[in-house]
Amino acid sequence: MTQIAAQSYCKWLSAKTGRYYRLPTEAEWEYACRAGSSSAYPFGNEEGSLRKFAWYSGNSEGKYHAVKQLLPNAWGLYDMLGNVAEWTLDQYQDNYFEQIRNKPANPLLQPVTKFPVTLKGGSFHDEAGALRSAARLASDRKWNARDPQIPKSKWWNTDAPFIGFRIIRPVRQPDAVEADRFFTQFLTIK
Repeated sequence: MTQIAAQSYCKWLSAKTGRYYRLPTEAEWEYACRAGSSSAYPFGNEEGSLRKFAWYSGNSEGKYHAVKQLLPNAWGLYDMLGNVAEWTLDQYQDNYFEQIRNKPANPLLQPVTKFPVTLKGGSFHDEAGALRSAARLASDRKWNARDPQIPKSKWWNTDAPFIGFRIIRPVRQPDAVEADRFFTQFLTIK
């Protein structure tokens, strides 16, 4: 699904439950993935251990798998690496870490265009290096090339079955006006 579809789901879930949900920022996603580690992977630097924690090209048989079949990270989060790459809120920038260095309270790089935005975690068809905690992937317009609709769907990436999403519920819940403003700004990006 597209980032807009994932954001729309968050908006629907927020309205349905009365609690605010959203996609994580790239920094929030990486923090959760690392689970307190500073190594290449949440479990250390050894690629050989990856198959215990992640579905990737070395063990996935070219397909995604049900969640929670492999080991979680130290914080109990499953499938942070591999299986499906996960949407974040951020506009993709090569110098992301330089740009957020002075924004510790809100490390978001607000998207101004639909492409590219950042995905994290790698997927079932990626090599081990693409699953490192700091690895990033830029979204690509080509992921919807075979969509027969005119105009092309804003909901699905027909050529990207390797994408999914994870949601968060921030500790500080915004009020209804702030939440609506947030979803409006993300769901109206051209």
